[in-house]
Amino acid sequence: MRVLVTRPAHSAEKTAQRLRDMGHEPLLLPLRQPVHDSAAAATALAGTSGPIAVTSAEAVRVISALGEQLHPHLARPLFAVGEATAEEAKDLGFQSVFSSSGNGGDLADYVAAQGADGLLYLTGMPRAETFEGRLRELGIRYSVAECYRMQPVAPGPAEIEAIFAGGRAEAILFYSRQTAEDFFSVAELRSALSVGSGIRLLCLSEAVAQAIPAALKKNAAIAPMPDEKSLLSLL
Repeated sequence: MRVLVTRPAHSAEKTAQRLRDMGHEPLLLPLRQPVHDSAAAATALAGTSGPIAVTSAEAVRVISALGEQLHPHLARPLFAVGEATAEEAKDLGFQSVFSSSGNGGDLADYVAAQGADGLLYLTGMPRAETFEGRLRELGIRYSVAECYRMQPVAPGPAEIEAIFAGGRAEAILFYSRQTAEDFFSVAELRSALSVGSGIRLLCLSEAVAQAIPAALKKNAAIAPMPDEKSLLSLL
């Protein structure tokens, strides 16, 4: 099956390899690219001493550029959403890494169960408020360091034509609501997905699926769990 991946390039390459291993043909169309602010991360780390939380592997990639500045913080507990993000943190040298499945709300519940408080949340813009909202409900103190920004990437007409000409794409993977909104805001991409095209729209979560236009809802499917393994199981 020919599968369109809408993730940023770094993550998309990993997904592409997983798709090839499954016997599928990946097509890449990044709709966002990260702009890192490692100085903001360094300042936040230097000004705190408690546990660290990340809900995206992109935050781990930001601090990977800090080199020796990061060394004093590798003993701090780090809480992450998902095994993949946790593995990147371990590979970077963090000694006490804890991960939860599910979304940011599930991570906040896990943080509470561990009795952690005074978190430093390394995150980006735009982002969902799920993690922070649940932390507030639980009364857990935290500070936020916005250390990257996901910048829109506008695909050109020739790039879109190459992907959809002759019915090439048979399924599209959507990992975030923002990316899905980006996709359907491009007129050429909307027109490529006519109601009768039959292209499957595979969404990481219910929140992502909410960005699918009503006329195309019948083509959408939602992963049983909000992680890549579950999403790819829909193929």
